Amino acid sequence: MLKRILSIAGRPGLFKLVNQGKNMLIVESLQSGKRCPAYASDKVISLGDISIYTIDGDTPLSGVFETIKEKNGGKPVDVKAFKNDAEIRACFKEILPDFDEDRVYTNDIKKVFNWYNQLIAAGIEQFKDNEIDEDQAAEAAEQADDAQTSK
Repeated sequence: MLKRILSIAGRPGLFKLVNQGKNMLIVESLQSGKRCPAYASDKVISLGDISIYTIDGDTPLSGVFETIKEKNGGKPVDVKAFKNDAEIRACFKEILPDFDEDRVYTNDIKKVFNWYNQLIAAGIEQFKDNEIDEDQAAEAAEQADDAQTSK
């Protein structure tokens, strides 16, 4: 699900990928529902491609969102309730205990909470894909072809 949700540098909010055109993407704002183009020169990143640094490696953003949803009961995170950076980091430590405190900045944590809130407000509550990944589907098809040729 998060593969089709995009963040575009210089534009507020998150966007849903609607279609692709020549040298551009057609995106729809999750907040306003307005459609607009995102050109090849724009810095566009899919939330499905983002991960959080941990001590052991990286944790996908979808897993972090799932944990936030479990901790908050599916409700938005009140970012303004935190009095200082230490409280924000302590809250995130409860969500992802092994995050790398040297490489994950407080602004990154705020952005994760804000993205989570925008997704919840847009009615997106499933963060992990239940569908078979394209690579897995291709691998399964290849194995099926191999099984057919070996008979």
